[in-house]
Amino acid sequence: MDAPQPEVLKIVQRCEALFEDLHFNAVSQWKAARPGRKAIGYMPVYVPREIIHAAGMLPVGILGGGDQIEVIQGDAYYQSYICRIPRSTIELGLTGRLNALDGMLFPSICDVIRNLSGMWQILFPDKYSRYVDVPQNYDDDVGGRFYVQEMQHLRDDLGRLRGAPITDAELNASIAAYNANRAALADLYAYRAAKPWQAPTSEVYLLQRAGMVLPVEEHTELVRSYLAAAEQWQRPRRDNARVVLTGSFCEQPPLSLIKSIEMSGCYVVDDDFTLVGRWLLDEVPTNGNPLEELSKAFLHRSASTAAKYDAKREEKGMFLLKQVKTRGAEGVVFAAPSFCDPALLERPMLQDVLASNGIPHTAFKYAENTGQMAPIREQAGTFADSIKLWSAAQ
Repeated sequence: MDAPQPEVLKIVQRCEALFEDLHFNAVSQWKAARPGRKAIGYMPVYVPREIIHAAGMLPVGILGGGDQIEVIQGDAYYQSYICRIPRSTIELGLTGRLNALDGMLFPSICDVIRNLSGMWQILFPDKYSRYVDVPQNYDDDVGGRFYVQEMQHLRDDLGRLRGAPITDAELNASIAAYNANRAALADLYAYRAAKPWQAPTSEVYLLQRAGMVLPVEEHTELVRSYLAAAEQWQRPRRDNARVVLTGSFCEQPPLSLIKSIEMSGCYVVDDDFTLVGRWLLDEVPTNGNPLEELSKAFLHRSASTAAKYDAKREEKGMFLLKQVKTRGAEGVVFAAPSFCDPALLERPMLQDVLASNGIPHTAFKYAENTGQMAPIREQAGTFADSIKLWSAAQ
């Protein structure tokens, strides 16, 4: 008789089913459970999901079509020399796969996503759509005030969409829910860094992607369940190189690419996948003015990424350097989508910081539908081998 399947794999299978469902049936089911519910989509990196949640709506992360969709109509709207995610997102919309959404938010990532927000308003005029701008000045009285006003516009819009203003009490309750989710994800990342063989990055990634379509409370419970189940099933430990993977904050790599890096002999101990869930680095107070507290968290306690303006140039690369040191990494893998201006323009500066600190690094590019994994696996494997040989020679 076959042994029963470990609970951790059951959780992973559920997450993978959500990941593969490009018709977003989980969203449709959530809406059908209570007529009148609304769902708001958002592009990756960061939006203040607390405001959507406080309106009683479901925030839904839209991260392109991955390698599961053939882009036909979307190619007619964009040039060939830009990244693939706007084209596949347009394809999702035009083929009806996003019909469950009542609106879309487009955060300030790059010029391409700004353009996509305008394209969306033209193609889907009957749906709510908004470009979510963020500050480039980090003074509370300047950039902070601007960001509070931006969030207030979103708050007012969603209040009108649901038919009643969003209260401070509702916002603070939502902030508390996302605080709990961020804490669970922080524990997940700490667990993977301590025992990467027990929590493979491909599984951690699928857990994060499940959070793009599930209610935040359900996702927090799912992450906690995974952590408990992962510890109950012992897996083999290998002498892999410990690496930080960076550059994948917007267009996401295929799942097969993540698995290929793992198969090459690398343990990924930190990354910037689906950064929205880990953008704010600590707990946001729930006993003050909610928008002001969210603004302060964004300005002063948020992750560093190429998609966010860096007000202090002398600190460029310090966030990545801290990731390497606190996670016990031995090297860095730069993995950025082709034509991703923010990631690719910032890479040389980050590489200089790593070189000056004696940290090995390698780099490659991908698209969300990359199919040929052998070159990437070979490059990552050679990098892992070089790290081990170098450390052995010390």
